[in-house]
Amino acid sequence: MLLESLLAQGKVVHYLCQDETRVGLKTQQGKVITAKGIKPKVKVQWGRENFWIYGAIAPLSGDCWLHEYEKLNGACFQAFLDWLSEELGEEWAILQLDQAPAPMASTIRWPENIIPLVQPAHCPELNPIERFWQLLKQPLKNKIFPSLQALRQRVQALFDQVTEEQVISVSSYNFILEALFYAASN
Repeated sequence: MLLESLLAQGKVVHYLCQDETRVGLKTQQGKVITAKGIKPKVKVQWGRENFWIYGAIAPLSGDCWLHEYEKLNGACFQAFLDWLSEELGEEWAILQLDQAPAPMASTIRWPENIIPLVQPAHCPELNPIERFWQLLKQPLKNKIFPSLQALRQRVQALFDQVTEEQVISVSSYNFILEALFYAASN
């Protein structure tokens, strides 16, 4: 009903998928290719410093909105929502999200131009941004960073390199595209 009203008014409505991911100094291990019979050796760092990236991606257009926060909690989620709302301006978004405590907190004040769409519990595979996080973190596997600032700089460089085509490639699930095309045709 609300969506039909918004579209009838000529409003731009994005379908976005939202989630958070932790990035830290503890080495993320990944597969290493070696010659047969050679055991791979990879240096590992056990640092516990980290930060969180809150993000929203648009599977249809490849647009992404990413912002860093120090914690995963309701206050940071609220700050992200407020920032995303400002970034959208006059446009609207249907925001798919999980049932984690931060977005489900009773203190969350949803901006007028963001409509939450809560996915079923314990189903991260339904949210395409999970594959986006894998794409983003792949170049960080088996890497050691001398400081959290160095890691931040590397993550920012990865953000800057991500193309809309890559976002579309990892996030355009058939069931989402079919639903969006169906909604647009009605």
